[in-house]
Amino acid sequence: MAKRMIIMLIAAGVVFGGVFGFIAFGHHMRDKFMAARGIPPQTVATTVAGLDDWQPRLEGVGSLRAVNGADLSSQVAGTVSALHFDSGADVKQGTLLVELASADDVAKLQALRATAALAQITLDRDERQLKVQGVSQQVVDADRENLKNAEAQVVQQQALVEYKFIKAPFDGRLGIRQVDLGQYLAAGTTMVTLQALDPIFVDFTLPQQNLDRIKVGQKVSALIDTYPGRPFPGEISAINPKVDQATRTVQVRATLKNADHALLPGMYATVQIDVGAPERHVTLPQTAIAYNSYGSEVYVVDDQGKDGNGRPKLMARSVFVTTGSARGDQVTVLSGVKEGDTVVVAGQNKLRNGMPIIVDNSVKPVIEADPKPVDQ
Repeated sequence: MAKRMIIMLIAAGVVFGGVFGFIAFGHHMRDKFMAARGIPPQTVATTVAGLDDWQPRLEGVGSLRAVNGADLSSQVAGTVSALHFDSGADVKQGTLLVELASADDVAKLQALRATAALAQITLDRDERQLKVQGVSQQVVDADRENLKNAEAQVVQQQALVEYKFIKAPFDGRLGIRQVDLGQYLAAGTTMVTLQALDPIFVDFTLPQQNLDRIKVGQKVSALIDTYPGRPFPGEISAINPKVDQATRTVQVRATLKNADHALLPGMYATVQIDVGAPERHVTLPQTAIAYNSYGSEVYVVDDQGKDGNGRPKLMARSVFVTTGSARGDQVTVLSGVKEGDTVVVAGQNKLRNGMPIIVDNSVKPVIEADPKPVDQ
């Protein structure tokens, strides 16, 4: 019995040994084949690094606001008796916009004017009587104070009447009407917004380290995504004399021309400020740069002559670079790449240092310093 068991164990060992040996032999032959075949070349797109004029530029983001803007309302309560404007109309300063019912206030004003007139007559008569000792000086003094009080009440009532007539406080464009004829309005109820649109302000922020590079009167250019490709020129009109302690930024205000009223308060804007003279820098497409936690790198193409079939033998070499400012699809390279180097701009995600490559530039990314979206 024991002898039979030993024979079975030996037979099983031979079978399993043969299986594992065959698997190991297969792996060995596959590795030998792959080693003989070599690393297959990867297809990439390339560009030649060149020198470009690069204008140093500061850039900030901000919002547009009107030079003068207000939500118009009445200081007193009342019922709307007349509307004298259309939504969206351009109006001049002093234009009558809304009337509130004022009959009671006007009647009271007339009564107070009559009281003031009577006080004036009484004063004049008593002054004549004083000259002939007909009344005392005390009576004349009382008449004079009564007249002043009556005139003050007239001025006060006149102001209340004028509050019932809402006028444009400055030139501008009206918004959408918020009230209707016959509607009762509480004091402070917004009737319509009025915005002065030309010129218009853009408020933006810059880091505090850029304070020495800007000044009042410096030219700026605002870009609005509503109008791609159309810069709006202007100039810096004010710099806040205080740096925000939380963000260490300073608020800057520029004034933009807006004759066609294309810009509206509340719009988002990117503001660009050219500073200094243009500089010459090596530039590359941003797609060529691989940004990693340990640094930025690009793949430079090295020409290693011809292969056995007479075709170019190209190799990708990883190079660490120092980048500067970016603009559109381009970025400046301060070190690591020089003018004339051939750099991979597409397909580098599948590369490793020293890999063979094949260049195919039939399709590669569009590279523009000022890219513009294509209308769909």
